[in-house]
Amino acid sequence: MILLQCGQICKSFGTDEILSNVKLEIKSNERIALVGRNGAGKSTLLKIITGELPYDSGNLMIPKDVNIGYLAQNSGLESGRSIWEEMLTVFAALRKMEQNLRSLEEKMSDPDRADYEKVMQEYDQLQQDFKDRGGFQYEADIRSILSGLNFSNFDYNTSIHSLSGGQKTRLALGKLLLSKPDLLVLDEPTNHLDIQTLTWLEQYLSGYDGAILIVSHDRYFLDRVVDYVYELTFHRTEKFTGNYSKYLEEKARRYEQEMKQFEKQQGEIKKLEEFVQKNLARASTSNRAKSRRKQLERMTVMDRPKSEDQSANFRFNINRQSGNDVLMINDLSVGYSEKKLFENIDLKMTRGESVALIGPNGIGKSTLIKAIAGKIKLMAGDIRYGSNVSIGYYDQEQTELTSNKTVLQELWDEYPQTNEKDIRTVLGNFLFSGEDVLKTVYDLSGGEKARLSLAKLMMQKANLLILDEPTNHLDLDSKEVLENALIEYPGTLLFVSHDRYFVNRMATRVVELSSTSMTSFLGDYDYYVAKKEEQAEFKRLEDEKAAATGSSSIDSTEKTTKSNYQQNKEQQKKQRQRQRRIDELEKQVETEESVITEIEEQLCDPEIFQDHEKSLELNERLEKTKSKMDALMEEWEELQLGEE
Repeated sequence: MILLQCGQICKSFGTDEILSNVKLEIKSNERIALVGRNGAGKSTLLKIITGELPYDSGNLMIPKDVNIGYLAQNSGLESGRSIWEEMLTVFAALRKMEQNLRSLEEKMSDPDRADYEKVMQEYDQLQQDFKDRGGFQYEADIRSILSGLNFSNFDYNTSIHSLSGGQKTRLALGKLLLSKPDLLVLDEPTNHLDIQTLTWLEQYLSGYDGAILIVSHDRYFLDRVVDYVYELTFHRTEKFTGNYSKYLEEKARRYEQEMKQFEKQQGEIKKLEEFVQKNLARASTSNRAKSRRKQLERMTVMDRPKSEDQSANFRFNINRQSGNDVLMINDLSVGYSEKKLFENIDLKMTRGESVALIGPNGIGKSTLIKAIAGKIKLMAGDIRYGSNVSIGYYDQEQTELTSNKTVLQELWDEYPQTNEKDIRTVLGNFLFSGEDVLKTVYDLSGGEKARLSLAKLMMQKANLLILDEPTNHLDLDSKEVLENALIEYPGTLLFVSHDRYFVNRMATRVVELSSTSMTSFLGDYDYYVAKKEEQAEFKRLEDEKAAATGSSSIDSTEKTTKSNYQQNKEQQKKQRQRQRRIDELEKQVETEESVITEIEEQLCDPEIFQDHEKSLELNERLEKTKSKMDALMEEWEELQLGEE
């Protein structure tokens, strides 16, 4: 069943065209991602679909019986009710049915009523309807959703007025999920969610009995939830089948194919034009030239395939290298107004590490890195920095920016000795060009403020970067540019992020923060997840044993189970290591093949061929390269056989 169909939708704000001939179709149970750069018009399209904005032209068809639920970006509940009372409003119709059931039960208590049989029949029908619509489980559904969204430790009588903005946004999401519309429309639903809650939401949406349309910059999330991707670019949409990673692959393939077709046609056009130009005036070839000219006139000339708008382009450098020991934290306690968020924290970082700090919302991750950056005072313990350590700090709230300054002033005032041309060049690398540099900071979007903060950070050339949610507000393309810049960064990184794709790509170590300790996992996010699953499995085995015997000792059966589990984990780890090595070998072989081709081409050059010394040197290098490639191929074959 088609739930929604957009045809040729157009929308402009004044002279600015936002959408042009946009097409979108959603069928029952489809999971669709809408992707595109910041400012491409994604939120505008969602608001048109949900009726919050009018459109200029086109067709929007939604069947009358289709119910659409919409969560706008950063929209939080504003209510004077308690958490529980607000969630109950979703089930007003069921609660009314429940009241009617109680009323009928009172009538049924008198079997001498003249209409007793009629009341009984009415009660049976109403009770069946109540059951079919989930009347006996709606309170359990509320508790399940609130628990999944990290409200399990809350008093449900807490007033919504007293909650933070992020908590109100999570409640708005919870209320929408409880309403179970035919089509869920979610604009950045992963904002304000920690990793644990994100994982729960992925699982919930994967089993959701309805269709979903999502705008999100969380690649990990999109890969696990969606089946189709609509890309909104150049004011139009294009559909791709598969999750986000498949979309990237298919997009690259399509662009390459279109470029080849375009270049092939351009070559044909050039040949035809040259033939006409050379042969039109000759009597013997004039007719053929005229035929070619008609062929040119009839030809539908392809437009050059468009690549996306300009990407940011930057890298982080350092002024000087730090010592090997970069950061030493001992017995640290931090909090606000005598309230400790955590205590007895120890952490050591060495040069070149990239450490991801993770943990649930509210545990104090941002507070900890503010303390490390010297932005707040310590309650106890000490923080020591190694020799020559210079700190660059990125604040997710962009509080380091001055709202009444222009973009140009914001950067130039920090570095007044740098000439204006160089400042403008830096800003241009972060996509601030022309009149953009004269915008006031107050008028910038979240993504623009993030890019400006990153520009200031880049100019510092610090050798220890401390980053608090650096991918917030960035579109998917800007995230990739940032990742590449940080991967090449020669200094040390400490960062907080809920973007699991970013953590997986950046981290050499994951540190999990609790109120009383830090636990280190030497690896990326996938390794961290695997270790946590392993720990949970061991705990489950011990709990089963304790429940069965009342003893903490483990009998031989459980030891065998535990041993088998560990062996399987080790086998999987070795398999991943082997595959990584195979990938490395393939890249090295490609490199060596390129070197061999280059050398052989040089040896064909007559000048080099006649130069005996140069020729001999190249031949020796060629033999060494071939030997190296043979060794690489031999190792590759052994690893492939090992897989089999």
